Amino acid sequence: MSNEMNDKYSFEDPEYRKTYWHTCSHVLAQAVKRLWPEVKLAIGPSIDEGFYYDMDSPFPFTPEIMEKIEEEMRKICKEKLKLERFELPREEAIKFMEEKGEPYKVELINDLPEDATISFYKQGEFTDLCAGPHLDSTGRIKGNAIKLTACNAAYWRGDSSRQTLQRIYGIAFPKKEELDAYLERIEEAKRRDHRKLGKELGLFMLRDEGPGFPFFLPKGMVLKNTLLDYWRQVHKRYGYVEISTPVILNRQLWERSGHWDHYKQNMYTTVIDGEDYAIKPMNCPGGMLVYASEPHSYRDLPLRVGEIGLVHRHELSGALHGLFRVRCFNQDDAHVFMTREQMKDVIQETARLFDEVYSTFGLQYTIELSTMPEDHIGTVEEWERNQEILKDAITDMGKEFTINEGDGAFYGPKLDFHLADSLGRTWQCGTIQLDSQLPERFELEYVGEDGQKHRPIMIHRVVLGSIERFIGVITEHCAGALPTWLAPVQVKLLPITDRAAAYADEVAAKLDASGYRVEVDHRNEKIGKKIREAQLEKVPYMLVIGDQEAEAGTVSVRHRADGDLGTMSYDDFVAALKEAVDSKALK
Repeated sequence: MSNEMNDKYSFEDPEYRKTYWHTCSHVLAQAVKRLWPEVKLAIGPSIDEGFYYDMDSPFPFTPEIMEKIEEEMRKICKEKLKLERFELPREEAIKFMEEKGEPYKVELINDLPEDATISFYKQGEFTDLCAGPHLDSTGRIKGNAIKLTACNAAYWRGDSSRQTLQRIYGIAFPKKEELDAYLERIEEAKRRDHRKLGKELGLFMLRDEGPGFPFFLPKGMVLKNTLLDYWRQVHKRYGYVEISTPVILNRQLWERSGHWDHYKQNMYTTVIDGEDYAIKPMNCPGGMLVYASEPHSYRDLPLRVGEIGLVHRHELSGALHGLFRVRCFNQDDAHVFMTREQMKDVIQETARLFDEVYSTFGLQYTIELSTMPEDHIGTVEEWERNQEILKDAITDMGKEFTINEGDGAFYGPKLDFHLADSLGRTWQCGTIQLDSQLPERFELEYVGEDGQKHRPIMIHRVVLGSIERFIGVITEHCAGALPTWLAPVQVKLLPITDRAAAYADEVAAKLDASGYRVEVDHRNEKIGKKIREAQLEKVPYMLVIGDQEAEAGTVSVRHRADGDLGTMSYDDFVAALKEAVDSKALK
């Protein structure tokens, strides 16, 4: 086979991988229809990792049934069925799907534009409505490297008022070894699930009384406040001032900002004194009012204003997921107001701040430039100019980026920072959004060097994003073993005998007075059990205190990752602890 042919069928090629998984979704649908013809088909696309198919079934897809489907899929792959594309006129296409008893496909055809090409793909006895593309044969798919991974409920076309369908998820690879590696990574992700670790480590809880509204427990609050203290320290060094704006503001403000028209479905609203109000889904409009509250000169710019603001967004219940998708969260918003001449420098300064923060957590990232969406405000010329500024600023820093067409904020283009964790998963946390629209809407001004009034440009930016979501990300990234400087309990003292308890309390008091977070395990348990449980609690340092340590004034030190570090003087241990905290060591 030529190199060109090898490249064409390379799983490293995102387009081929997408085509491969898309074809797998058709094989999945064919398998289900062979086994249970009464099942109705909805849609079946490829996704970032694998594929799914939504189906209307009179019975649930249990694990036993999923195994039968997998077996049938493997048979279809061995049959090496050719995929053949054909087109039909609208009326014939509708009749074709009506005769097959597929009402969801009929609805999809009816909703296509009048001039749309209506295409189908046939493989053996199975035909599906689809725009493609697909592999040329089911034989290209390795049947022993297919795995159906889950089945969840899904609303038809994402509408909670419509039919509830069953969504079968799957994954496939060209080699079984790749599938096995993927499944092991998924199992490791389950072990790292922040919802599981959050409960085990006493960080937060989720309750049916407040779906999407997390409760932070004492240890979780220590983690959260330590993270926010770090945020404030970094931003102070970069010249930011901090503000706080109201959680509830009136409708007129949200209409002025454009959020009422572009974001209302995600906002919680209320009526106060007969007037419409909204709980803020983001901090931006409040920041505009703060800027407008006093006159500004060009000498004030760039003006860097940060806010850890509590925001609320109405997310669908089916989308809620631990701390990753919640209905209320703290967002580390900041707005930088500047002259047009300062834009490039401010963008680069912000990117350097992001570099510093992400490297502290050992997180690598990629950058994505999101361009003008259909639903936008401002002229095309303004958008294109601002997009070029973002491109130039980041390129001049030697950083690469990809284009995400049409996914900018409604008021401006943005650079999104996607963080890669220790399992290779990516999380969109940071963003730099360039905005010349809201300053116009809020009539923001500054007096220029020429003595005339000018309109500032601004960026919206977050580095951590949702504080709650970032806690979820780093908890999974570290498998719960948070760096010493972030750990809710940094040192746990484990007295071996009652005689050593007083000395353990003395050491704990000294550590506490020095600002370290410490606990003493006074339970009447064997030392081995105390050590094991401290390890499970992911405590960075364990000090084993026995009669010898009490008499000599020393401590026997264990580290959760490095094991037994031996006996040290108190001062030597504190020096090591201080170095780990001050340097923000990753382990």
